[in-house]
Amino acid sequence: MTTEHPDDARPAPVTAPQTTDSASFPGEPTLAEDLLLLLFQPGSGTIAGEGTLYYVLAGAVLADLSLGEHVQTSTGRTGSLVVGAVGDRPPADPLLRTSWEYVAGKARGVQTVLAATGPSLRQPLLDRLVDRGDLHRRTRKALGLFTSSVLEEGDSGRRARVLGEVRAVLVDRVEPTPRTAALAALLYGSGTMPQLDRDIPWTSPVIARAEELTEGSWGAEASAKAVTRTVTAVIVNSVVAAAAALPR
Repeated sequence: MTTEHPDDARPAPVTAPQTTDSASFPGEPTLAEDLLLLLFQPGSGTIAGEGTLYYVLAGAVLADLSLGEHVQTSTGRTGSLVVGAVGDRPPADPLLRTSWEYVAGKARGVQTVLAATGPSLRQPLLDRLVDRGDLHRRTRKALGLFTSSVLEEGDSGRRARVLGEVRAVLVDRVEPTPRTAALAALLYGSGTMPQLDRDIPWTSPVIARAEELTEGSWGAEASAKAVTRTVTAVIVNSVVAAAAALPR
């Protein structure tokens, strides 16, 4: 399988800054990187949920900004939910900073931010995963004429570790860290969890647990970050609504 994907990005209602110079950032993996890594399907070399991927990845970036207390939500003049930057807390990661800068000058609707910032995220996130060794990218020729890019699981072992953490939360009901709770909720919100049934059983108890996380019920460990948890839950629910409205 190749890594080519449909050109399904919807026109953004406004223009977001382009993601640049972010592939080789040496910091810790972002939430969006780990989400994309979980969506990678080792058996086929494809990414699950391509049709809604840009919304989901943008939601993961916003959730990361929320967990780092770089953004906050409020109610706009029309009563809709808007997200704005915490002015004195720009993130160090350039990929996260691009989205932060987009809401720094003006608070914007969550759905607007998802649509405007999401389409440019896939490639730099994949580049990061390759740079870290979480994925390998190689080229091959078909019929001796056409060259295509193929993704394979890397040898870092990170996908298995992250998947194990999410499984423990969803299946064994282990109390999650805020980050793992957000990751599990975003994975559920992406609508792709049935494709992970071999690793995370698609059962009623798992669905119920995922819905709890989506609503911000994260357990005692997250209680100290109640505001952050609430903001992240709002963002995740915006991703769920956006993903559900798009064709699969």
